[in-house]
Amino acid sequence: MIWDLWKKGFYAWEDATAKYVEGWTKSPLLLGPSGMMLGGAMKAKAAYDKAASSWVGNLGLATKRDQERALHVLNQIESRLIDLEERLAEMQKKDDTRT
Repeated sequence: MIWDLWKKGFYAWEDATAKYVEGWTKSPLLLGPSGMMLGGAMKAKAAYDKAASSWVGNLGLATKRDQERALHVLNQIESRLIDLEERLAEMQKKDDTRT
């Protein structure tokens, strides 16, 4: 009985709190400054990433972009090699059936 009363009170509190918080999260008073802060943080991160990439590149090391390009080329070569292996296996099967 006490547990049921506590649960009802909790659910009433949770419902009221959820409505209040939902109202604030849709408010332009919260969304405007939050958006500006997020935009500023993204600009700062972009500047940091650019500076870090430049610094690493000036040391003569491969940057993340260089590594991604190299990995892409390696994946293309691997795909072509697999295709050639499959063609070769098909040709060998044809030769084996002829003999």
